[in-house]
Amino acid sequence: MDNIAKHIAVITLFPEMFSALTESGISRRAVEKGLITLKCFNPRTYTTDKHQTVDDRPYGGGPGMVMRVEPLALAVEDAQNWLQNVSGSQHKAKVIYMSPQGRLLDNSGVQEFGDRQHMIIVAGRYEGIDERFIERYIDEEWSIGDYVLSGGELPAMVLLDAVIRRIPGALGDAQSAEQDSFEEGLLDCPHYTRPEVWSDGVKEFKVPDVLLSGDHGKISQWRQQQSLGRTFNRRPDLLQDTELDHGQLELLNKYQAEQTKD
Repeated sequence: MDNIAKHIAVITLFPEMFSALTESGISRRAVEKGLITLKCFNPRTYTTDKHQTVDDRPYGGGPGMVMRVEPLALAVEDAQNWLQNVSGSQHKAKVIYMSPQGRLLDNSGVQEFGDRQHMIIVAGRYEGIDERFIERYIDEEWSIGDYVLSGGELPAMVLLDAVIRRIPGALGDAQSAEQDSFEEGLLDCPHYTRPEVWSDGVKEFKVPDVLLSGDHGKISQWRQQQSLGRTFNRRPDLLQDTELDHGQLELLNKYQAEQTKD
């Protein structure tokens, strides 16, 4: 993945929600550094009636409203033109729809998105989107979990945040992303900072001695062991897809033995 700026368009009825990304934290710094350009396109802008209607009752009856084809189609076409202008590419960007029916977003999916320089994300609302729009424009559907939210904005922001933090230069420490949970198929190890001893008034809680030892080899080994142990205890399903070497198996066995003693 190179350092060419990413350009991302979002189709949303609530563009103000994305200020949480562009004005806060790591993602704000990435925008300020020019590592990513994010632009929202509101379907209401592409309506022709005075009420800026973007939804209507579903054919066949039933509860809720459905987002109309025309405003969404015009928004996507405008977003494609903008992306071609800012990126200098004549290739059309892939259009992503955040949907509970889509592929579940995991770390491997985030890595795939990290290799893309430009894309369009559609955040739906109401009961759903007219299927004809999906058939014509949507290239991929992605989900952040098996539950339903009020709209696609939060899932879109989850995806964007996960992608942005992987852009070279977005994080202050280049190793931070490499050490995150799931980067090696495992959960992250526990972390500690000052003070060395903290009390809740009843019990004292100490930082593990190994972290105070200054022995970087032992610290690295301890962290890997903790990562293996946590994954085994909390997400054993991840280990089914991870081939552990002899050293890792030995560390995991020692971790389990210590847990049994406790």
